[in-house]
Amino acid sequence: MTNFFISAFLLLVLVLLLLLRPFLFPAKVQATSRRQMNAAIYREELDKLEVERNTSLITEVDYEIAHAEMRQRLFQDTTEEDDLATLGSTKKTAIGICVFIVVISSGLYFSFGDVYRVAQKDSETPISQEGVEKMVTEFATKMEKDPSNLQGWVMLARSYRILGRNQDAVKAYERAGSFVDSDPQLLADYADTLAANANGNFAGKPLSLINQALKLDPNNLMALWLSGTAAFNANNYRSAAQTWEKLALQLPPNSEELKMIEGSIAEARSKGGLEPKATIISSAKEISGQIELAGDMKSKVKQGDTVMVIARQVGERMPVAVFKTPAAQFPMSFLLNDALAMNPGAPLSKLTEVSIEVRISKTGMAKPETGDLISAVKTIKVGAENVRLLVDQERQ
Repeated sequence: MTNFFISAFLLLVLVLLLLLRPFLFPAKVQATSRRQMNAAIYREELDKLEVERNTSLITEVDYEIAHAEMRQRLFQDTTEEDDLATLGSTKKTAIGICVFIVVISSGLYFSFGDVYRVAQKDSETPISQEGVEKMVTEFATKMEKDPSNLQGWVMLARSYRILGRNQDAVKAYERAGSFVDSDPQLLADYADTLAANANGNFAGKPLSLINQALKLDPNNLMALWLSGTAAFNANNYRSAAQTWEKLALQLPPNSEELKMIEGSIAEARSKGGLEPKATIISSAKEISGQIELAGDMKSKVKQGDTVMVIARQVGERMPVAVFKTPAAQFPMSFLLNDALAMNPGAPLSKLTEVSIEVRISKTGMAKPETGDLISAVKTIKVGAENVRLLVDQERQ
């Protein structure tokens, strides 16, 4: 806090020095006052008037009238109080400006700033379990005063889950009503909470909520895990293994989560008397198949041509992955995976489906050219096998 105020004070001093420089360091040469300037101007005008009379440009009568008028105006202008005199003391002016700026800036900061948070920063300590409990209790009290805030009830339910207060979490989920019914993730969380209260028993409402979640989103990870667990607990090991295998297809390769799921699948298959499955995602994040040539295209493929299988996100022009190989004997096999990704940050495995086409290029250039042999564009699920791509067109 002290460091903050020292920095703020030094910054304020710097600003004041810049603003008050003309008052603190006045010019050594005395400035010309307004009265002096007026007198000089009128003297010049009188000299011009005298020259006009001597050269007979004006009559003597006109000269006297003009001369009298100028003397009267000069008298009026030069009798006004000098602006340098009315300026007063520069010291008083500087002090007044300093006080004004300090008072205004301090008032604005304490009114709209965050001085109290800055003051408390040095004394902050990690929130204890008791502190969290108190915050959740206060939030629950606030929700009782605003029962129509359905999203707030969900937040309270999740807070209770973190604290291990599952009974209170169930009550909060019930108060959330329709806000939960349309969200597959919330439905799965609700089901998990109910099952925890029932010692892991998914029968009844928990299973109903899981099925509702999967109906809204068949690939929801939490719902798939719970569905497989419910089947496993009911000794339906085949169903458990199949559900978990679907879940495994969506997990990152070599991740801890995938290893755990593979262990659960192996246990389910073993207890169910099913054959072990060597790999779960050997092709889940890949696309494989064959490229074939239409009969009238075979004579147009020459040695040195390049075959490219291009995968794009549906509706996009930028390739996600490209398989590239010299043209050889057809049909030929192809494999698209993350190793062929154009951008490592956007791999093929992150997509559920892609559009694929084959292009046989004479030059091997990425840009399509006239004379390229091409296939029709197909939309393929990532993980598909035995995909057949037929090259049957020539680019015009």
